[in-house]
Parts: sequence; structure tokens; C-alpha cells
Amino acid sequence: MGAFSPMAMAQDDDQAEGDDVIVVTGIRASLERAMDIKRNSDGVVDAISAEDIGKFPDTNLAESLQRITGVSIDRVNGEGSAVTVRGFGPGFNLITLNGRTLPTAEVGVIGARGNYNGGGSRSFDFSNLASEGVSSLEVYKTGQAVLPTGGIGATVNINTRRPLDGNGTMATVQGKLINDTSVDDGDELTPELSGLVNWVNDTGNFGIGLFGSYSRRDSGAPTQQVNDWLVFDPTLGDSPLSSNGSYVRNPGTTPVGNPPAADQAYAIAQDSRYDFSDITRERINGQLVAQFRPIETLSLTADYTFAVNESDELRYEQTNWFATPMDELIFNSDAVAAAVYAYEFNGGTKDIGFEQTNRATKDTLNSFGFNADWELNERMSVVLDAHTSKGESGGNNPLGHLATFTGIGAPVIQEHSVDYRSGYPIQTYTIDDSQRGNGNGVLDAGDVASQVFRSTSTAMEHEVDELDLRFVWDFDNSSLTVGTNYRDTVMTVDTLNTQQDLGSWGLAFPGDVEQYAPGLLEEYCLSCKFDDLPVGQAETAFKADAVDLWNALVPIYEAMTPPADNPNRFRINQTPGFDEVEETIFSMFAQFAMEAELLDRPARISAGIRYEETEVSSATVQAVPSGFNWQADNDFLVEQTGDTQNVSGDGSYDHLLPNVDFQMDVRDDVVLRASYSKTIGRPSYTNLYASVGAAAPNRPTVLGGQLTGTSQNPGLLPLESDNFDVSLEWYYDDTSYISAGYFKKDTKNFVGTGVVERNLFGIRDQTAGGAGSRSGEALAIIQELGADQSEANLFTLTALIDNRASVAAARAEFEANLDGGTLPQGYVDDILAAFDVRSDSNDPLAVYSVEQPLNADEGVIDGWELAWQHFFGDTGFGLQANYTIVDGDITADPAAPKNINQFALIGLSDTANFTAIYENYGWSARLAYNWRDTFLSATNEGGDRSAIYTEDYGQFDFSVNYDVTEQLAVSFEGINITGEDQRQYHRYPDQFWYGYELSPRYVVGARYNF
Repeated sequence: MGAFSPMAMAQDDDQAEGDDVIVVTGIRASLERAMDIKRNSDGVVDAISAEDIGKFPDTNLAESLQRITGVSIDRVNGEGSAVTVRGFGPGFNLITLNGRTLPTAEVGVIGARGNYNGGGSRSFDFSNLASEGVSSLEVYKTGQAVLPTGGIGATVNINTRRPLDGNGTMATVQGKLINDTSVDDGDELTPELSGLVNWVNDTGNFGIGLFGSYSRRDSGAPTQQVNDWLVFDPTLGDSPLSSNGSYVRNPGTTPVGNPPAADQAYAIAQDSRYDFSDITRERINGQLVAQFRPIETLSLTADYTFAVNESDELRYEQTNWFATPMDELIFNSDAVAAAVYAYEFNGGTKDIGFEQTNRATKDTLNSFGFNADWELNERMSVVLDAHTSKGESGGNNPLGHLATFTGIGAPVIQEHSVDYRSGYPIQTYTIDDSQRGNGNGVLDAGDVASQVFRSTSTAMEHEVDELDLRFVWDFDNSSLTVGTNYRDTVMTVDTLNTQQDLGSWGLAFPGDVEQYAPGLLEEYCLSCKFDDLPVGQAETAFKADAVDLWNALVPIYEAMTPPADNPNRFRINQTPGFDEVEETIFSMFAQFAMEAELLDRPARISAGIRYEETEVSSATVQAVPSGFNWQADNDFLVEQTGDTQNVSGDGSYDHLLPNVDFQMDVRDDVVLRASYSKTIGRPSYTNLYASVGAAAPNRPTVLGGQLTGTSQNPGLLPLESDNFDVSLEWYYDDTSYISAGYFKKDTKNFVGTGVVERNLFGIRDQTAGGAGSRSGEALAIIQELGADQSEANLFTLTALIDNRASVAAARAEFEANLDGGTLPQGYVDDILAAFDVRSDSNDPLAVYSVEQPLNADEGVIDGWELAWQHFFGDTGFGLQANYTIVDGDITADPAAPKNINQFALIGLSDTANFTAIYENYGWSARLAYNWRDTFLSATNEGGDRSAIYTEDYGQFDFSVNYDVTEQLAVSFEGINITGEDQRQYHRYPDQFWYGYELSPRYVVGARYNF
């Protein structure tokens, strides 16, 4: 076909009816096929082809895609998951299967930080699909009228095999054993099995293809993280460090190294955490295809694709949190100075946290499709393609939760510190279990007490129904494609979050875990799990299945009688939610292509136009909050009235999307290209919800805490980009070429954030220190006494005023326990355990900074893509190398004030790949190095609107294959063979955010062709 159609190509049957053909296999043949696609395509297209039936270059599709210029990947638990193309992140790249739009239901939780992805993006997780069932990948970096819309970065098409592709009746089976060297409690060797059967009848006009695969991987994940960095900015009304009694024990006398200037912003970490996870992933894929050619000019294809990916994670944590104020601080010299060292001596003891988490997900894909390709005559054909597909993702642990969190801790910490100067948190602590532990002088299970139980449940479903009809006319030197497409998608998300007090944050019942759940806690050495990342004191930690702890503890506490002054003490607080977004997209398109001569050289021009209308409707059923419960110094819980309200909204837009592609063979082996196209990228489904949300503050607002709310926007418009490409490609041998290309994307309608200060749901703020309120009276007394204006002091005195006979009685008790401006931690913990503080009519209405996504920004992204592929004659040696330079005027400022929402493009980074290849005498080998520069991974994080960055990362992989016979081949692969680790930071590199220790993974396998 002259005008390209992904669906037509996927179904194309150029071979004679079922005749067996000689297919050249191997690395070199695969690269030659990919090079031919690149050279002969309209616009800028790159491809990756299978090396043989059932054998793709990499075990993971995303990891294959990263070898294409302009493409970088995100990894989850060491596996490629999603792609960024030319600076546009996963949600702005459209993924299709045989030309059909794939549903994108996915809740990202496994292997993530505590604040994991809640779903609702348009990103597709490539780890759900087995590479053995894929015949090729195509990446369309320039827009075409015949392509479905949504991929402003690129459209990535996944092609699978068809029975009448020309290989006749055949079969292949493959078995592998995976050894992930990070594994701890799982199996050291796990299986991966796949098989493909292709049957064609004797006349060659009917065939059935069947593919199936099963894979299991066990792994371990040592990680480190910081819950948040609190940013203080004196120019915005925050206290300078020299007078910040909340975080400096005795301003003016407490040791502070390299103190920030009086008007300088500074950041202090709330805590530091070490974690270890045991992770298991099981994946099953299947595809059944029936193809029938009743007459030579008509092909009918029906197919069913199935995928299920189940992952579960048991996560064990040690939390080094600071009650504040600090007894020593050391700062660095960044524009936002970071406390790279913090030390606290507690008046008594506080707890060290050991939260246990059970996270599990199940992702499924079911897709039914039908295609009819009818050549009406020598010049005209018609193609009809239809499919209905559903993706589902949700919680899958034994309680049906996405994540179950059981908070436990030991109230035995006398003093502790953290040092970030190595780039990672180095924790130290001293224990004293004589006050609130079992008094044996060591940290053990007898010191551990329950705190709070939490759960989150999510059920996500994404349905796609699509119909595509196109007519194609082939003329002598030109072609015309005219068609229409209808697509209806429905994304629904059903959520339920719960929280229940057990022993509460104050650990009211030390030893209750061993009492009510004997034998469940296992003592282990957490620091021993780290081989690469610097680690501090964590020789004694505890692990248990959070679900087992829930089953043992929750029924007991539910049956307890709550204290009269806190009747909701053991009640489960539930927050339900439901969101639905429907998009109906109708389009018409035409694409014309013509071959001619220009200056006596072969040339080709392709021009198209696509008109598209989109209707959006959004509906939400949301819980109505009654307010937030102040449970501890900086712990809060949004409580619900039990009522729900319905909210709806809609939007609509239309686009006219042109494209022009020109190419010219300036020499027989040199191709010059130039392209222009207009493309769109739709906003995430999350941004299109109709819901309004009110979050709890991160600390008391009178001490600088932030109250944030969210309001989504169903009326958001897509991003629009005018794209310009020019490239020069020199094909100097059958499998060798050099190319250089420049691209520019002039983009508008980027989604920014508007902020409105207003009240939500009539909620009042008991932490605001308002005149005549309990916290206002408490703050006045603290100031009068010259005590530290800390979160612990403010909560304790506010709770006393709320529960004692009078303000005078509360003051007397507070003053009697006061010691040098602070309270003994044991006394504070008793108050935390005994009392919560809820709002009353004397508290002022809460003022939320309500953020709403808006089409508010524009920017330019441009860059260079350089590639070289070369084979050294018949020696068998070859190489692939590419480098992508991406730049843009939409980057984040790490020194930006915390009250300003920043817009910046997430994922923008340079990338490079180098692969050394050998293939001869039955051997084939590949050694690859893939590198990605530092990139922005989140903006406006937390109440202080900070930027999060992922540091540059490079990884070595290799694979070796040997053909024992024409039918039997054996293989050995290594992924991340040098065990490179991942690191993220907050604003500046010294503000550590997240560290993930990764380990090599090895795979040995055998494949047999029948």
C-alpha cells in the first residue's frame, strides 16, 4: 500500500498463499529488516524486528525500545515499564496493538515508594506483554493522518504474528530459568515458558495461530527514602532558622553548622527510612488468531489476546522520624540550604517505626478483534478493523486490598541522628527500653507496640471499543487512503481507603503485638540486606505479613470499648470514591502519497489531513468529609460524614491535524527527509475527573503547615504540537547506516496548575491558632512560658485544654512537665495515645490552597538524534550506537519559592546507547550499554511544591545464543550485570529522596523449532 496503515501492515499477507518461504533469522537479519522499515517509511519511523519466530532481541519490550534514538524508559523493580519519547513522558505516547488502541488500566504500586501511583494515566505498562509473542515494534515519531491520535511524543505499534504470514505450519517452544540475584525469601530459580504454534491447511487459505507464555520472577528490593523535606522560607513569613523553635531546641545556643542566612530558604527532612521488599511477579499471555482467505483477494482475521500480570510485595520498614526540635543541625550551601545532618536527644524515649506492608496487584487485558481486507480490484481495496478491549487493574492481596499497612513501632529511642553527606541517609540511634519497653536492654519483639492500621483498595477498568474503515486506491505512482475511525473509551476507578487506630501513634500498649499476635514478628538484620547503598544502624529490625497482623490485631481492637472522651478511638474510618470518564472520538482522514523525480533524483511526498471530534463526560461519587482529626503532633486523618455527593462535568473539542512528509534520494544511498505534522496528546484521566478533595495538613498550619485541596477539570484540552523534522540518512551497506536528525516541537496547552484560596466542605482548622480557639490559647501560653514552639508542645497543650477542666488546669499540667522548653517524650506519647483533637465552632474555617489543572502553558522542545549501525564485512562483528540530545524551555527551578506551582516537562533527558554485536558460526552475542541523563520525575511534590529528580543511570546487558542444530538453540542473558542502582533527590542532590538497590539478573534458556 502506498499510504501507510498500521492495521493494514499488521495484517499484510505479501507471501503466496501459505507457501513456505526462506526467512533469514538472527541479529543481523533483524537489524536489516528494521533498517529497511526506517528507509522506506514516510516520515520518521524506527523499528525493531524479531530475530526469529518467538525470539525478540530483549526479554522486555521497553528495554528493546530504549535502543531507538529519542526513546528512554522508566523501570519498575529493574524491569522496563514505560517509554518517554523526545521528552514526552509515558502518558503522551500512544501504544497500539496491531494498530488498535490499547486500554491502559494500571495501578502502579509494586516496587514503588510509599506514595505510589494511584492510576489514571494513559501510560501503558510494557511488562504486561511477553516479548516472545511479538514480531516487531514500530515507533512513529512524526504524525500521519492514518494514525490514531494521542501520541504527541510518538505512536508505538506492537505487531504480533498472523497464521498466513508465510511460514506455513510450524511450532516453537522455549524454556528459561531466571536467577535474580537480589532474591531473599523467594526461589533462586524461577521459570519462563513460551510456545507458538502456527497451522496452515494444505491449500494455504486457512490458518490458526496460538501463542502462550508463563513467566515468574522472584526478587528482593532494598530501598531507602525520605517521607518529605519541609521547606521554610523567611521571605514568605516562615521563621528564620535562628528563631525557629519548632526545629532548633534553643535558638542561638543549639549547635548549627553553616547556618542559612536570615532571609534564606532552608529544608529539613521529616525522617529517613530503610525498607526491604520481597516481590513476586507472575505473568500469563495468550493469543489465538484465525485467518481465512476464501478468495485470493479477501482476507478475514479474528483474534483474541489475553494477558494477566499478578505481582505481590511484602515490604518491611524501619523509620527514623524526628519529634523535633533538633539538638544539632548542619546545613549545606545550596540556594535552598539542606540540613545534611540532624541530631535529636529526647527527654525520655520516642518510637522507632517498623511499618509492615502487603501490596498486591492484578492487571488483566482482554481484547477481541476482527479484520477484513478486501482487494476490490487491482487498484482499490477496503479494510475494516474492529475490536473491543478491556483492561482491569486492582488490589489482589488476601484482604482484597491494593495495599495493607500495619503500623508498629518500639518506644525505646533515647537519641538518634541522620547524616546525608554520603548522598544517602546514615541513621544512628541509642535505645533505652527501661521506660516503656520490656527492660532487658536490647531491642526485641517484646518492645514492639501497635500503632495504626491503614488500607487502600482500587478497582480500575478501562474499556475501548474501536471501529476503523478505510479505502485505499493504488495508482501508477501514487496512492490515496480515505477513512473514518470511531473510538469510545470508558475509564472507571472505584476506591476505598480506611484507617483505624490500634495502639495509636503514641503506642499506648507496648508489647501488644507479641501478646495478641505471638510468633508473627520475625527479627532480622535489615542493614545486611544492603550490598551497595551506604546504610546506618539497622542490625535489628522486624518483619511480618501485614495481612497476618491485621487478622490478629484488628478484631481485638474493634471489640475494645473506647474511652468516653474519645468514642471514635477504635472505629474504622472509611473514605470511598468513584470516578468515571468517557471519551467518544470520531475522526475522518485522508492521506495521499506520490512518487516523482526532483532534480533528476527519486523523491516522494506524502500529505494528509485528519479531522477529529472528541466529547468528554465525567462523573464522580465522592465522600463528604466532616473535617480532619488531629491525632498527634504531625499526624492527621480526614474523617467522613458518611454521606456522598454526585459531581459531574463535561468537555468537548475538535482538531484539524495536517501532515506533510517529503523524502528524496539525493544519492542512491543517501536519503534526505523533511516533515511537518500537528499532533495532540490528551491529559491524564485523573485530571479529567470531576472530583473535589480536601487533604489533611502536613503539620499544624499555625507552624507553617499547608492545607491543600484538589479540583479536577473535565474541560481540559489536549496538548497541541506543531512538529518539524529534518534528517539525513546514509545507507552505505546492506546492514550499515549513519543518520542525523533534528526535531522541534512547538507545543501549547500544557497542563499547569491554578490555585484558589477557599474553604472546602465547611471544614474548620483546629491547628490554625485562631483567636479564642484551643490552639490559639495553647500557642499564647507556649510563647508566654518561652517554651519551644514545636509540634509536640502545641498538640500536647491543645489536647490538655480540650480535655482538662479549665485552661488554667491544662497550663498547670503542661508547665509541671516542661523541662527546658520541651516535654519528656514519654509524657508526650501518653497524651498522643490518650487524646485526639477535632475542630469545634471556635476554630476558624480552614483555608485550602485548592489546585486545579488548567491549560496554561506552552513551550518548545527540540533536539538531535544521531545513530550509527555498522557491520565489519563478513567477520560477524558489528555495532550500534546512538545519542539523543533533548532540550526545552520548560524546566523546573529547584530554588523556586514553595508557594509557586511550577510547570515543567517530566522526563526530559539526553540518552545514549551502545551495542557491540557478534554473529557467526552459529554463535550470536550482544553487549549493550544504555544510559539516561538526570531528568525531572515530579513537580509540585508535597505542600512545598518541590521538584523531584532521578539521577543519571547507565546499565550493561548482554546475551549469548548458540545454535546447537538447525532446530535447537541455547541462550544465556545478563541484565544489569554491574548491579547499577537508582537514586532520586528533592530540589538539589544533597536532599536525598529515594534510593533503590538493584542487582544483576541472569537467564539461561533453550528454544526448539519444529
